[in-house]
Amino acid sequence: MRSILVGCSLAFVSQLLWANAEFDEARLSLSPPQPADHSTPFISCPVTSTERQDYTSSAQAQYQQSGWEQRISLARDFFPTQEDSRILMIDIARREGEPVYRYLSDGKEDQLYEPWSSSKIMAFTAAVSRLRRDTSASPVLVGQVALGDLITSLNSYASSGLADGDSNAIATYFLNVAGRDEATALLHDNWLKLANPAVRLRGAYGSVAFAPEPNVWLAGGQSHKLSAYQQSSDDPGFQPYRCDTCGLTGNKPQTTLAQAEGLRRLAMFDDEPQTRPPGLTRADILTLLYGDKPHLDGGMMAGISQLIHTGLATHLPTVGDAKSKLDAVAPGWRVWQKIGWGPSETRGAGKW
Repeated sequence: MRSILVGCSLAFVSQLLWANAEFDEARLSLSPPQPADHSTPFISCPVTSTERQDYTSSAQAQYQQSGWEQRISLARDFFPTQEDSRILMIDIARREGEPVYRYLSDGKEDQLYEPWSSSKIMAFTAAVSRLRRDTSASPVLVGQVALGDLITSLNSYASSGLADGDSNAIATYFLNVAGRDEATALLHDNWLKLANPAVRLRGAYGSVAFAPEPNVWLAGGQSHKLSAYQQSSDDPGFQPYRCDTCGLTGNKPQTTLAQAEGLRRLAMFDDEPQTRPPGLTRADILTLLYGDKPHLDGGMMAGISQLIHTGLATHLPTVGDAKSKLDAVAPGWRVWQKIGWGPSETRGAGKW
């Protein structure tokens, strides 16, 4: 499964079963192509204007109030239903200058699944939200490592600056800083206000967590001591992977609606101040999407796999490989993604 931001549409696709491990390795672990034009680290981008009434605005959905899922425009039969898939896309447009949204699903937008590493974006969000209770200053170092390099390493599974590429250790550390109760609260009363109480972040991503040296966060040159659980199991909010109530979806169960909505609110940071994650700054969103300046090819831009790029390119009239076709249409294109493939111990299968 994967979290995907593509241009100004937002999608989350999960639970696609691949039986061929060689296909997984060949297609899913490739470094992504990068756009020809890296000059602008934008968050928002122009979207189509519409007069259609099957899009809802934030005012209509009332995202700050529980029950917003019943107030959005949701086409539950837009995608065909398949046994091993979960699909949700949020289509973004403007009506009279205001952002409006249409949610397109396969009818399974509230079914729980095991997200694997795609949920690491929420771990990052929760840790930075914890920092922002102390300071809004940037840039941010975690020990000696730039926060932008940590999120790049988390997405790319490769070293970046002083970050060593241990994505699982980095994400586990982020949850150990935020605390599982606080991270889960962001999914509910403290931010997303999801109706499904079973959606949560209660686990870890590995047995070893990243250990910053020195054990402080520096923001704007000032040090901040953010305590972190040394072991994930020290956290009172932690659940083991096979906890008594976890079932087949493990200890971090998500839904496509939960993950896509979190991404939508991150991506619409500039346009929708009322749905921003608690405390996060615009600099934090740029760090998440691009990593450290001036490279602009880090963060979620460095998320592995070329499947989305290839899929988009097949629908373009130009000739060439995926990168050249995308560059020909829009040199400043962006694809932000976080893959989540891996083996499921509860199902005895490999999925993404």
